[in-house]
Amino acid sequence: MKASRTVLSRLLGLLMVLALVAAACGGTDEGAGVDPDVSCEVGALNLVTAGQLTVATGDPAFPPWVGDGDADFDNPESQKGFEGALVYALANEMGLTDADVVWVRTGFDEAVAPGPKGWDFNIQQYSITEARDQVVDFSEPYYVTRQALVTFENSPYASATSLDDLKDAKLGAAIGTTSLDFIEDVIKPDSDPNVYDENVDVEAAMNAGQIDGLVLDLPAAYFVTAVQVEGSVIAGQFAEDAAAPDEYGMLFADGNPLVSCVNAALNTLKSDGVLQELEDEWLTQGGGIPTIGG
Repeated sequence: MKASRTVLSRLLGLLMVLALVAAACGGTDEGAGVDPDVSCEVGALNLVTAGQLTVATGDPAFPPWVGDGDADFDNPESQKGFEGALVYALANEMGLTDADVVWVRTGFDEAVAPGPKGWDFNIQQYSITEARDQVVDFSEPYYVTRQALVTFENSPYASATSLDDLKDAKLGAAIGTTSLDFIEDVIKPDSDPNVYDENVDVEAAMNAGQIDGLVLDLPAAYFVTAVQVEGSVIAGQFAEDAAAPDEYGMLFADGNPLVSCVNAALNTLKSDGVLQELEDEWLTQGGGIPTIGG
């Protein structure tokens, strides 16, 4: 009996060690990107202007990210659009009021340049990449892109609900993209996809009737259907994840401790389901974008 208790004690000890290791390596995301040594009290926040959250976005900024397609187009103060609404939710979670949020505008590329910034963070669909991370800092991802199918409204593929529905489709994508890999590795249509140098070439091919539809990430699909291919629609977003989807993060000056406080607020919005609600409302149009399953 004594030997059995010894063995049991050792096993319990080992299990405790393994549990601690697992907690350190994985577990929940509640502490993701959060430095416990950084104070997130309102008075301690590292803000460009004390008591004011200065947020940069594009010039112009487009729905469904900022504003809407009506009177509030390019109007971040409206709190409409996924990123627009997210900023106010983050500010409130950090102890700031709506009135404390001030918007400024920047070009997309200039914001990635190294050096000090005149704003606290920049939000305009920045993909988190290793190259960018060398000169700026990013929050934890607030959105992970999904692949989508764009086709014409009168196409037989506009009502696709499964991958099997696309077996006969002639699809197109830009070379070297996640979307091309998704066609080849996930959709696997009977015919090889048409491959183009740029997304704009894919869109031209669709306009010319060379392909039945194009595959690209959902944010790009919104732009294509709104601006570039007349009569096109988003047939659906795919249920299956791409192998290497783009992750969007808020962009900060390198070394800015505010990243930790924004991450803490973002983690809370994720765990409370607020982030998903905003995504459902603005990026899938309240369920208006169908899902194409396996």
